[in-house]
Amino acid sequence: MGFFDKLKKGLEKTRKSFTEKIEQIVVGYAKIDDDLLDELEEALISADVGVKTSTLLMEEVHHGIKKKEINTPEDLRPFLEEKISALLMTGSDASTLAVNPPTVILVIGVNGVGKTTTIGKLGNYYKEQGKTVMLAAADTFRAAAIDQLEIWGTRIGATVIKHDEGSDPASVAFDAVKAAKARNIDVLIIDTAGRLHTKSNLMEELKKINRVIQREIPEAPHETLLVLDATTGQNAINQADVFSQSAPISGVVLTKLDGTAKGGVVVGIKAELKMPVKWIGIGEAVDDLRPFNSEDFAKALFSDK
Repeated sequence: MGFFDKLKKGLEKTRKSFTEKIEQIVVGYAKIDDDLLDELEEALISADVGVKTSTLLMEEVHHGIKKKEINTPEDLRPFLEEKISALLMTGSDASTLAVNPPTVILVIGVNGVGKTTTIGKLGNYYKEQGKTVMLAAADTFRAAAIDQLEIWGTRIGATVIKHDEGSDPASVAFDAVKAAKARNIDVLIIDTAGRLHTKSNLMEELKKINRVIQREIPEAPHETLLVLDATTGQNAINQADVFSQSAPISGVVLTKLDGTAKGGVVVGIKAELKMPVKWIGIGEAVDDLRPFNSEDFAKALFSDK
């Protein structure tokens, strides 16, 4: 099965709760009235597109009705498909490697979103591209996080830089950057602590990690990726909002898209937060984390076949 087919299969629950629900609403009405529009707005919100984005889309619908672009209930789905696709296409989601290696990727996010697994899969992706990869275990507050990263390092053939549990995370990051430079590593991926995003000390720690990395490579980290769990829906948008106030996030990694009806959160992240969605996870396999492609996602979300 190709990745697009996996994506379509992974978005099946989202499609049922979103595009198919819109279709069912449309079929139930002979003409466009307030009840239809209320149901439509409810469907958008329940798909975790986000309240702000749902309001924005409904404003577009009202505007489309006034301009006679929407004349019957049947016109609503293609109209929304076009508008949502346009939202998904805004801005670039592409990841780029540094001109002079190593490319330093800092990975952040709360516990439980699949952060360490994402790092392993990300490392595997770059290994498959012929790049040398190093991992850094800067989540030193959980012994399990260090152990898990080591397992991934062994699995994908990547060196793991680590200190003892409870060590200074910034010190691990600093040593990893120095080692990556000395060994001519192409891509260095740094894991960070994932305690609750409401704890300000975690945000201060992230700032410290950034400072020590920049002593060795002023332009690093080249990417700061925020890992979000798609199954949490609107809460993922809230997490992204909080993290963006303390860390310069270059893009989002959205995991567990295959296990949720809340895949509409991708639309909310892009429309409300103006954040690039750079990677998506649609399965358990090591190669089920791939670069996000807006066009493919829109096609898979609205595809009937």
